[in-house]
Amino acid sequence: MAAIDYSDNTKNILGLHLPSDPRWVNLAAISLEEILTDHAYCEQKAALTCISLIQKHPEKTELVNQLAPIVSEEWGHFRLVIHELQKRKLQLGKQRKDEYVNQLLAFQAKGGNAEDRLLDQLLTMAMIEARSCERFKRLSEGLPDEYLRNFYRRFMESEAGHYTLFIQLAETYMPAEKVKSRWKEWLEYEANVMAGLEVRGDRIH
Repeated sequence: MAAIDYSDNTKNILGLHLPSDPRWVNLAAISLEEILTDHAYCEQKAALTCISLIQKHPEKTELVNQLAPIVSEEWGHFRLVIHELQKRKLQLGKQRKDEYVNQLLAFQAKGGNAEDRLLDQLLTMAMIEARSCERFKRLSEGLPDEYLRNFYRRFMESEAGHYTLFIQLAETYMPAEKVKSRWKEWLEYEANVMAGLEVRGDRIH
């Protein structure tokens, strides 16, 4: 089954309804240690979330086969960001509370139908990857450091592929129209979340 075009009638790349505040890149440029630290933990959490999904759904062969290499890729990204910190003689700081992700988790279906819970888990990951891709695009275009611009362009391309994968996995196990309908709700909710968050340069989201 062909994937549905999720970019219909949207205002930004990847279907996101609200673009990042342009001030964010300038703030990130002066907070490299903090932004790289946060990026490292984002990659780590992405790998752990994929592992958790595999553990919860070992009977879903396509999910297992598709997410297993993503675990390795995300962990490789974690190591790349750690290397970048060390190369610049910067320190990996402590992991912070991720208000953006916590607000997305609050929107997930609780209890009830197992299919609905899995759908929202996959769409949460798709949303995080989409927003990360958008943020990495901003960094790849707006940072004054040419090396870091190229560094983040590579991450941008990777996150775009991951976003698509989670949508396709949702369509593998649920009707495509159901996925599309729920994704539209997620897009509206995420835009409201972004509008309510403080613009800070020390975090990816």
